[in-house]
Amino acid sequence: MYFYLSKTLGIFAFPSNFILFVVICGVLLWATRYARLGRPIAIIGIVLMLIAGMSPLGTALLLPLENRFPQWSAAAGAPDGIVVLGGIVRGHVTLMRKQISFGPAADRLLAAVDLHRQYPAARIVFSGGNSNLIFKGMPESELAERFLEDYGVPSDDIVVDRTSRNTIENAANAKEIAAPKPGERWLLVTSAAHMPRAIGLFRAAGFRVEAYPVDWLTGGWGDAMQLRLSLLGGFVRLDIAAHEWEGLFIDWLMGRTSALFPGPGDAPASG
Repeated sequence: MYFYLSKTLGIFAFPSNFILFVVICGVLLWATRYARLGRPIAIIGIVLMLIAGMSPLGTALLLPLENRFPQWSAAAGAPDGIVVLGGIVRGHVTLMRKQISFGPAADRLLAAVDLHRQYPAARIVFSGGNSNLIFKGMPESELAERFLEDYGVPSDDIVVDRTSRNTIENAANAKEIAAPKPGERWLLVTSAAHMPRAIGLFRAAGFRVEAYPVDWLTGGWGDAMQLRLSLLGGFVRLDIAAHEWEGLFIDWLMGRTSALFPGPGDAPASG
């Protein structure tokens, strides 16, 4: 039920969709006998659009998420396994074009290839099924597995989860597949902005993992001082940040995680 609600009602949780809805409502009312009501609504929507798209608001909301976990250090030694979260492959485009098409989070797969070259004894668990509500195509994990093999990762070192549709299912299924033993060290590879929520859900599932953030969208707090000339770019950042902050709050509110904003200092569950 949560998956379907997140895919339907969640549409309006994106600031860009909500602001566009406000603008459209205002414009439509403006053209009717309710023009006195529609005019200020449309103007408010346009102002919100400019603030959201061209101000550093999205960047300012992303930075705490991306800075929550530092880059992973190899000082403690080699990992025993690597969990890579999905959300990488455009399944529909790949199926229609007969060629793997990657989305913005492709850094996750590239990091997995690089890590396996450094630590060839580490197992790779790729967790990602089909999270599309309407289009039911090939599970993302099959495409990711093919990519990893093409770039030199032996098939025997790859285990895939073909059924996960969201991060909650990623955590539960990855733990079952990996079956981590006491003392083993597992890395979790996902986008830096997504890492706090992912870590919180993995800890709640009892899978102790070390953060390996990739796919940064910000360079540092200096980015928050810059105005954006791309309206679309500002909306992309704001939508990503809002999605993660809303997810953190809902997971904490519904008792899925014990911390509102999981961080490195929180006591992890034993693996």
